[in-house]
Amino acid sequence: MFFTLLMTLAACDQSSSTTPAAATASGTAAPTPTRTIEADAASVAKAPPADVPIYTYEVVNVLPHDPTAFTQGLVYLDGAFLESTGLNGQSSLRLVEVQTGRVARQHEVPAAYFAEGLAVIGDKAFQLTWQNHKGFVYGLADFQVEREFSLDGEGWGLTTDGHWLILSDGTDQLQFLDPATFEIKRTVRVSVNGHPAGRLNELEYVKGEVFANIWGADYIVRIDPASGRVTGIVDFSGLLPPQDRNPNTDVLNGIAYDTVGDRLFVTGKRWPKLFEVRLKSR
Repeated sequence: MFFTLLMTLAACDQSSSTTPAAATASGTAAPTPTRTIEADAASVAKAPPADVPIYTYEVVNVLPHDPTAFTQGLVYLDGAFLESTGLNGQSSLRLVEVQTGRVARQHEVPAAYFAEGLAVIGDKAFQLTWQNHKGFVYGLADFQVEREFSLDGEGWGLTTDGHWLILSDGTDQLQFLDPATFEIKRTVRVSVNGHPAGRLNELEYVKGEVFANIWGADYIVRIDPASGRVTGIVDFSGLLPPQDRNPNTDVLNGIAYDTVGDRLFVTGKRWPKLFEVRLKSR
């Protein structure tokens, strides 16, 4: 199993210029990456024995989730979820009730933009766009856009350690940005067992680690933000039951952490359910 995970992560070392963050602008599935697991198997097989722990999960609670929401970013804040949804013409910033899944407030993002990752610092929400080289800053009180900022490359996932904004761009790189100037202060390359872990997507800061969805896979990696080293891999295979899937159901994406209650939540794009989970060592 661990060898399979390593091969998958190695195959995920893709350039974001050829692997879209979620889907094409029309909402159709992204093209199959040109690199395959088989193409990377030989190099991964040469890796030294790994000591990266593998985790599985226990479902603590099942919550409703809007099955039309193309989840790109998810934040737990003061007893509610903030959610960034994607696709051109369908992107939004939402305030969502935890127990009911009801959208209590919503800001529609202009159709020219494909919204992506989301983070909150203080009374501001920061939302990325995918390929528009732009992000938005909202006031949490009214969801009004207060500022726009520029991005050098693509925007995929976003989180914060309370000081910096931490951004993923679909590669194996994390960028640390000043939330006032949006200047890149440092970057770190993410690797597992010495091999790049690419397609880093939605991010969440959890007790000193960065949790990252691997786009197109049922895995979340736990990352040491200082070194970029993957400190654990969480296998979420089978989380959404087959009976809850339909042709529109997309990939695992969306991580939120309740710092007060020490609760972890995950969901996916167009999933009808959102899960509170507890991690378990395999």
